[in-house]
Amino acid sequence: MTQGSIAFRNVLVNGLVLDKDGNKMSKRLGNAVDPFGIIQQYGSDPLRWYMITNANPWENIRFDPKGVEEVSRKYFGTLYNTYQFFALYGNLDGFDPSVAQIPYADRPEIDRWILSRLNSLIKEVDGKLASYDPTPAGRAIENFVTEHLSNWYVRLSRKRFWAGSMTDDKLSAYQTLYQCLSVVAQLMAPIAPFYADRLYRDLHDDAASVHLSDYPVADEAQIDLDLERSMELAQIYSTLVLSLRRKVNIKVRQPLSAIMLPVNDPADKIHMEQVHDLLLSEVNVKDIRFVDPSDSIWVRTVKPDFKALGPKVGKNMKALAAQINALTPEQINELEQTEHLTLTVGDQPIVVDLQDVQIIAQDIPGWTVANEGRHTVALDITLTPELIAEGTAREFVNRIQNLRKQSGYEVNDHIELLVMAPDEVVEALRTHQEYVQTQVQADTIDYSEVLSDAEEIDLDGTLIAVQISKV
Repeated sequence: MTQGSIAFRNVLVNGLVLDKDGNKMSKRLGNAVDPFGIIQQYGSDPLRWYMITNANPWENIRFDPKGVEEVSRKYFGTLYNTYQFFALYGNLDGFDPSVAQIPYADRPEIDRWILSRLNSLIKEVDGKLASYDPTPAGRAIENFVTEHLSNWYVRLSRKRFWAGSMTDDKLSAYQTLYQCLSVVAQLMAPIAPFYADRLYRDLHDDAASVHLSDYPVADEAQIDLDLERSMELAQIYSTLVLSLRRKVNIKVRQPLSAIMLPVNDPADKIHMEQVHDLLLSEVNVKDIRFVDPSDSIWVRTVKPDFKALGPKVGKNMKALAAQINALTPEQINELEQTEHLTLTVGDQPIVVDLQDVQIIAQDIPGWTVANEGRHTVALDITLTPELIAEGTAREFVNRIQNLRKQSGYEVNDHIELLVMAPDEVVEALRTHQEYVQTQVQADTIDYSEVLSDAEEIDLDGTLIAVQISKV
C-alpha cells in the first residue's frame, strides 16, 4: 500500500469525517438534514462520496440530499452496470482471470488507451491522496468510470464481448475490463470502503478484502500520452458530431457520408488519423476530410465574452468588442491555434484569450457546422438513396433486438425471421441482409406477402410485420 492511501485513510475513521487534526467535522452536515435517513436510503458510501467530492473534508458544504441521489445513480449506478455487463458475459464465456495475460503491446488500440488512462489515473489519485487532497482524487475516479470506462470503452467494445469463440481479441477485452474494475475498487476504497470491498471480492473469489490488497502502483510503460490525446480528440469530435445530428434530427443509426475537420495543429491531424476508424464508427459516418481552416468555405464570427473581458479591459471594453467583432479569418485562425491574440486599443496592447470569446461557425450549404473552443466540425447532411437504405436496415436491426429481449431470448440464441414489408424496405433488407443476419443472429430471413400471427413493428412511420422464432 502506497503512502497516498495510508495518508488519506487517516482522515476517515469509522465512517466519520475528520479534519487534518483528527477533529470531528459534524458541522459539515449542520441541522438541516438527518444523515442517518440519507444513509438508510442511499447507503453510507454514496453519502461519503458526495461529501468528499464536493469539498475537502475540512471545509463546510451546503448539503443537498439530491446530490447524494445523483452520486448514487450516476457514479455508483454506472459502476454497478459496468460490473454487471462484465459479469454477464464473463460467466457466459467462462472467463478465467488466471489465464496468461495478452501482452500490452499486442492488445488493440482501445485496450491500450484505457490502460494508459488507468495508469495515469493511479498516478493522479495516489498523488492527491498523499497530499491530503481527496476531492480531486474522487472526482478523477468518478470521471474515469463514467466518461472513459463506461461511456466510451465498454460501449465501443461491446461487440467484442458478443463474439462467439474466445479469440485473443475477446480475451484482451475481458482482461482489460477486469483490470480496470479491480483497480477502480482499490482506488476508491479509502472513500467508499464497503462498496469497494464488495466489488473487489466479487472480482477476486479468493480475496479476503480489498483493504488487505496493495494499493495500485502506476505502470509507466503503459502510459501513452499521445494515444490519450488521440482518444480525447475523438471524444470531442464525436460529441460535436452527435450534437449536430440532434440539431437536424438525424438519428445515429442513419449513416451519413462525411465530416470535415479544419485542423490548425499538424500534431492534432496525426492524432486524429490514429483514431480515424474509431471516430467514423462512433458517429456512423463514411469518411473524414481534413481541410485548411483558412479555406473560404468556412465563415466564422467572433463574439466577445463581456463577463470575462470586462474586468481585464475596463473602459476599453466597447472599443475592444468592436475589434473582436471585426477579426479577419487569419486572426481567428491565429487565435484558435495559439489560444491568444494581441489587439491594440489606443496605445494599450490587450491580450485576448480563446476563453474570452465565442467563435461561431456558420453552416455551409448541404452541411451543418459546430465548434467548441478551437475544435470545429462540419457534417454532410445530404441523404442519398443508398444511405437511406442502410439506415432502414439499421433501424430494422434495432427493432428485432428489442423483440429478442421481449421474447426472453438469451444472448447466444439464434433465430429465424419471416418479414412482410413494403418493397423499398424489402429491397433495403436484401441489400444489407448479411449485416442484418449477423447483428440479430438470424440463420435465415425470408419475405412473404401475407403473414398471420406476426409482430408489428414501426420503422419511423412504416409498419412492417415480422414472425420471429428461435432455432
